[in-house]
Amino acid sequence: MFKLIFTESYLKKEKTFLSRHPEFTEKYKNILKLLELNPHHTSLKLHKLQGKFKNEYAVSLTYSYRIILSFTVIENEIILIDIGSHGEVY
Repeated sequence: MFKLIFTESYLKKEKTFLSRHPEFTEKYKNILKLLELNPHHTSLKLHKLQGKFKNEYAVSLTYSYRIILSFTVIENEIILIDIGSHGEVY
């Protein structure tokens, strides 16, 4: 099982995102649970990013929104970095 790490900056972005998109709250919670259990589950659509985010990964919340994250595989930690649309993140 993986441990999710919520940075202070992520928690602020999460709060803003969910206040703007309350319809995604339940789906978001389910995605976090699945990330803890199996970040490679096919429904998460985990993929490595490119360009300036080449050291990060993303999972899909919807077609338009994603969660950017970083893996620390040695300690089985997943650091949540950002949440939002492709144009909003970071």
